[in-house]
Amino acid sequence: MSKSTKPYKRSNFRIKLGKSFYTLLRYLKWFFIIKEYARTIADNNYPYHIIRHHSVLLRQLSNIDMQLQHNKVDNLSLAIKNLNQLIIKPGETFSFWFLVGRTSKWKGYKKGMILQNGEVKAGYGGGLCQLSNLLYWMVLHTPLTVVERHRHSYDVFPDINRTIPFGCGATVSYNYIDFQFKNNTKQSFQLLLWLTDKELCGDIYSNIPFNLKYEIIETDHIIKPEYALGYSRHNRIMRKTYNKESNLLINEELIAENHALLKYNPLLGSANVS
Repeated sequence: MSKSTKPYKRSNFRIKLGKSFYTLLRYLKWFFIIKEYARTIADNNYPYHIIRHHSVLLRQLSNIDMQLQHNKVDNLSLAIKNLNQLIIKPGETFSFWFLVGRTSKWKGYKKGMILQNGEVKAGYGGGLCQLSNLLYWMVLHTPLTVVERHRHSYDVFPDINRTIPFGCGATVSYNYIDFQFKNNTKQSFQLLLWLTDKELCGDIYSNIPFNLKYEIIETDHIIKPEYALGYSRHNRIMRKTYNKESNLLINEELIAENHALLKYNPLLGSANVS
């Protein structure tokens, strides 16, 4: 197994020390370059639609308290209030945690499901990774540039009704594990986010017409046994860029290589991407 697959084990003291250091570092970065972050919330919506995506809010997961998922919905409702109708102007950077802020119970956040070292736990603000996952997938369908993205070292749940390829998510943890993307174009973009009774939904719009379209595909997917570690999963995520009018392929690029240890037996649950 490659070194990139096996998570590095750290002591609890080392984890707490590292988290404190990187949290402080993030605060300092925010303070000194605050003008570079997107903060403008518009009253009106941009006219040119680029991408829409949605994901199911409540999933029945084995041995997981459903109350954590109901709490997640409340957490998402609070978080999207800070992001809905956000404008990302040319040269600006979107930072998930800069906008959402600390997810404390004093702000109304509840205990939702979080993943830590491949284990399911409860924590205030848990479940917001569903929002960062949705944002990452939509951003991949735009010319916006991802500048910071993290993903889990473990694949915790088997593929059940998966609609996008494995490894197309972006995990977040306040505030040192952030999701960020930058607008290096000459046009502005706008995020629209909302909840229905069953889904988390999002749109990205532009202020000028957009003549490109994107296709995200998975290649080289494999699940293989690992000595004394169970199974590991690997793939590559590619992006194809087309001219929207002519449908001609303009570019093909590697977006990410994913490696993770499975926390389930793939022989007992489907591991095929649907």
